[in-house]
Amino acid sequence: MKFISNSLKHFIKLETSSSIILFLVSIIAIVWANSSYGYIYEDLWHHKFTIGFADTNFHLSKSLILWINDGFMAIFFFVIGLEVKREILVGELTTLRKASLPIFAAIGGMLFPVLIFLLLNKGKAGVEGWGIPMATDIAFTLGILKLLGKRVPLGLKIFLTAFAIVDDIGAVLVIAIFYSANIQWDLITYAMLLFGGVSFLSYRRIYSKYFYFLIGFFVWLLFLKSGIHPTIAGILMAFTIPIHRKVDMSEYLDAIKKQLSIFQKNKTTSNQLLTNEQIQAVDAIENCSEKVHAPLQHLEHTLHGWVSYLIMPIFALANAGVVISFNGLGGSSHVIFNIALALVLGNTFGILLLSYIGVKLKLADLPKGTNFMNLLGVSLLGGLGFTMSLFIANLAYTTESLIAASKMGIIIGSLVAGLLGYLVLRFSLATKKQ
Repeated sequence: MKFISNSLKHFIKLETSSSIILFLVSIIAIVWANSSYGYIYEDLWHHKFTIGFADTNFHLSKSLILWINDGFMAIFFFVIGLEVKREILVGELTTLRKASLPIFAAIGGMLFPVLIFLLLNKGKAGVEGWGIPMATDIAFTLGILKLLGKRVPLGLKIFLTAFAIVDDIGAVLVIAIFYSANIQWDLITYAMLLFGGVSFLSYRRIYSKYFYFLIGFFVWLLFLKSGIHPTIAGILMAFTIPIHRKVDMSEYLDAIKKQLSIFQKNKTTSNQLLTNEQIQAVDAIENCSEKVHAPLQHLEHTLHGWVSYLIMPIFALANAGVVISFNGLGGSSHVIFNIALALVLGNTFGILLLSYIGVKLKLADLPKGTNFMNLLGVSLLGGLGFTMSLFIANLAYTTESLIAASKMGIIIGSLVAGLLGYLVLRFSLATKKQ
């Protein structure tokens, strides 16, 4: 349990610090898009890049923004998949009792925003964007909790993290089922055969990161060509990464002690150089340390920094730059308010209501040291969609006016949800402390 707690604390620390960068990059994107240099912003992301040989069938040619949304975000979803698998196997989703409150909250946070959006948007253009307000941005929400300092109970942070992960699972399913078109099932079949083969190897505890990467690339490519969004390949491949160690902890400790004893016996006279025997001991320690590290944990630890500090900021820079203007929206301006209201009201009401029902029916427990006023604050934070909402908006809409309107709605709704959630938590936690 101590290991799980330390891992969670490291995860939260990483997410909260990256949220500051994400916020700053988003502001830069908005200012840039609305400045006199806005045309450079648009031209940059729509500039085409080709990988392979342009005059043959062996090439991929896409605009830069699509390389980011289809390629970089596949890595983002891969890390989400690793987090989901870890939480299911050894984390906060291992038992139904532990997972019940986040599951109740996530269902409410997905269902009610969709219902409110459909109700507000009935008979109007843009109804296909119903999936936009159902997403929650874990980086920003944990960042706001960070601003509140040590007054936030760890149980509330754990609940928010677990809820966001369950919410991500729902968003991924929605993307796969509802926001994929013209599916070529033969390519999907090939991809699933490769996925099945790697899953079998994982089951038999046969793992090579280079081989898995190669297969993962082909699975991603097949999904890209098939019509199902290629980020789903990232989720699937994450579930093939094994969590077992090649060397158990007791065996590792014995091996390390044996190699360290060499240093105690053979002390070198030089302060700079090691003996050949000591070099061999260091190599043995490195080899053994690699085997004691579970592949899933190692990849999550390695990639999380890249995702938090590079991929998500690049995504925000490419997608958050919406021109703040009602001119040229035509009949799409209603989408702004519908998305904003669905994000704030839908998530707040849905998360709080279903969490309350779960607790009152004794199917779930409130996090330790929290009350329903704290849960109201977290429910408001659930309306901070941003990253995933922007991602779904790009899939849902094809016309520029709807895309622009949806991005404005996401930004407005996320700002309101974040501000109100912060104020409610600050008041309720301060009151409780007294």
